[in-house]
Amino acid sequence: MSDAADAGSAYTWERSFRLWDTYFALIWVVTVAYVLAAEHPGWPVRAVASALLVPLVPLYVVVGRRLIQGDPPDQRQAGGYLTAALALFLPSAVLAGETRLLAFALLPQCFMTLRSRSALVAVAVINLVPVVGWALLWRPDTRDVVFNVLFCVVTLVFSVALGSWTIRIIEQSQERAELIAELDASRHEIGRLSEAHGALAERERLTREIHDTLAQGFTSLVMLVQAVEAELDHDVPEARRHLRLMDETARQNLAEARALVAGGAPADLDGASLQDALHRLAARHDATLEVTGPVRMLPAGPEVVALRACQEALANARKHAGSSVTVGVSLAYGDDSLMVSVRDDGCGFDPAAVSGGYGLAGLRARAVEVGGTAEVRSAPGDGTTVTVRLPVVRRELP
Repeated sequence: MSDAADAGSAYTWERSFRLWDTYFALIWVVTVAYVLAAEHPGWPVRAVASALLVPLVPLYVVVGRRLIQGDPPDQRQAGGYLTAALALFLPSAVLAGETRLLAFALLPQCFMTLRSRSALVAVAVINLVPVVGWALLWRPDTRDVVFNVLFCVVTLVFSVALGSWTIRIIEQSQERAELIAELDASRHEIGRLSEAHGALAERERLTREIHDTLAQGFTSLVMLVQAVEAELDHDVPEARRHLRLMDETARQNLAEARALVAGGAPADLDGASLQDALHRLAARHDATLEVTGPVRMLPAGPEVVALRACQEALANARKHAGSSVTVGVSLAYGDDSLMVSVRDDGCGFDPAAVSGGYGLAGLRARAVEVGGTAEVRSAPGDGTTVTVRLPVVRRELP
């Protein structure tokens, strides 16, 4: 986008500069023709005056154009260029008053190449010196002197006013160009930060999904392996039951991995209701499930958060409270809310003392994302209850 804008700006400037070249050439041709066609002074003087104007053309083409196109123009070279131009223009203007018409081509160049103070000095010289020199050389009558002085003053005032306005326009254009460059740089920086933020958010999402699905599944597998090792010698039926749970958990983890890669719904909710998903999840963790309220289909967001919260709470209960404690899951459907609660009668802990870990923080973050809350109640020796409340919108039947 910026390359196209730069190309468009360059094209616009090139077109404008060709117009300026045409303007300079037209003023030069008209001035020479005006000088040669004048009646006074004599032909030899007018020829000399015209000859002095000829080198202005190659001087402008070779030096002037390049300086005007500079951003900003080199002040030392600009001073040398205008000095050479004035050395040709002023003698010609003193010899033939008609030459002063060329000032309309030289005055803009002063403002285009010099700083404000230097430009004003050059403008004053271009307007005043030719009239003063012409009056001293040819001694015209008072009427002609007054007329030329008035014309000089008007031209000087007009030049200063127009030049000052031109300088302000140039300065505003430069400020605007700097502002556009800053905005463009800011836009690129915002884009970079947005991309980095998106990558960070996606990484956090994947971390949370992996923690709530695959990591919990692998933790369950480790615990089941330990249970099977302890039961093989004295309780083979229970060991076989745990082996079946290991197989189910491994298959569930594989399904969750595929769902995570595909970016779809959790495997437990794929083609099933939230109640059915929690029933299977509770069975895998030897927990009971109680459902209250009018069971119905809910938006995907609250259902996913409720499922993940239950997975996290059940995994923590088995990991920290042990496999022998009683764990119960409650799912309550309200008119405009959904609540899932996981409680155990284990050893409990002090929630204020928990400083690390990702599970509880991720659980709260999930709840907040859909406008809900997550609460953990526990105390040493008094078990643990994790409650998540989520706002839902009742779906109207067609």
